[in-house]
Amino acid sequence: MKLTGKRRKRPTLRSVLGRGHLGVALIAVGLVGVSLTVLGVAALRVYANHNLHLIARSISYTVEAAVVFDDSGAASEALAVIAATEEVADAKVFDSQGELLAHWQRDDTGLLAPLQRQVAKALLGEAIHLPIVRQQRTVGHIELLGQGGSLLRFLLSGLAGILFCSLLSAAVAIHLSRRLFGDIVRPLRGLASVAHAARRERSFDRRVPEARIAELNELGNDFNALLDELEVWQSHLQSENETLAHQASHDSLTGLPNRAFFEGRLNRCLRNAARQQDHLALLFLDSDHFKQINDNLGHAVGDEVLINIASRVRAQLREHDLVARLGGDEFAVLLTPLHSREDAQRIAEKIVASMRLPILLDDGQRVSTSLSVGIAYYPDDGQDSASLLNAADAAMYQAKRNRRGHWQVAQTER
Repeated sequence: MKLTGKRRKRPTLRSVLGRGHLGVALIAVGLVGVSLTVLGVAALRVYANHNLHLIARSISYTVEAAVVFDDSGAASEALAVIAATEEVADAKVFDSQGELLAHWQRDDTGLLAPLQRQVAKALLGEAIHLPIVRQQRTVGHIELLGQGGSLLRFLLSGLAGILFCSLLSAAVAIHLSRRLFGDIVRPLRGLASVAHAARRERSFDRRVPEARIAELNELGNDFNALLDELEVWQSHLQSENETLAHQASHDSLTGLPNRAFFEGRLNRCLRNAARQQDHLALLFLDSDHFKQINDNLGHAVGDEVLINIASRVRAQLREHDLVARLGGDEFAVLLTPLHSREDAQRIAEKIVASMRLPILLDDGQRVSTSLSVGIAYYPDDGQDSASLLNAADAAMYQAKRNRRGHWQVAQTER
């Protein structure tokens, strides 16, 4: 079996229903029309034959005297008077010896004359023979052939009627198919549209509208119920994904971004700064005497101290600044955009000053600690994240050596 390069275009439901309605209507009208026409032709044939017999009798009464006296002129005149007004194509009068006494033939020269003769020959059959009787003695006979005009007019009118009924049936079928399209195809299209939106766009908030037909309405309700479940499932999945993403990029203790998140943000900010020729500052923070607090008061107190440090540092920053916990008691702050070095030094001073008040623990104890801060500037102190972090880290250790609880700017060789 060969696979074609192009997929065969499938017909739409509307076209199938339309063709089905139209085909059924035309077949029904055609069968009824043909049946009625055949029955009508059969009835008209019987009527035409009966009428020809009546005409033949009328002619026999009229030409009886002319036949008896062998008067050809009188017979011809009487024959013409009657045959000309009736559905007669050919009429002959014979005497008792079978000799032709009078003959009349209709002069048909119209366009339908040949067709009339064919219809008469096909439907009326042979000519009618009727004896002329005078005092119970046959004095001659008459031969009549029907014209077929009435049969042809009936056939043509029948065909016209069939054509008219076919056109009317086609119009009705198209109207009904359109109504059926509204009742069946439109709800199915709505269902397909919602299904496509759910599959391609993951849009589970759309719903199938109500339908007039009970089965389609029930199908739409079931599909809407399924969408409700999918929407709840998607919301739950998104919530779980957001939770997992937050856990992967944030410190579980302080809620601050972790080192990976911070370095990713720092790299993006450095690229933007390089393109736009902006400046930024990196602050490296380390808690003084944290090891003694952790060893003497326990890890629970140490964790509480770290949480308070994170909260106090975050409170000193601007809206677009970022603080992250790099690990242990080390924190980093990204200041961007940076308009002047004094802005970074002022924020560093606020961070240092925020730790001068003791930390009040949950059990009522007070713990004093401080932060040493190192400041590095881009692009003066480093062109990439690693060099900038190293410069800020070195400045922080210089601050610890000089005087704990203060800030120090990186002394990068230029």
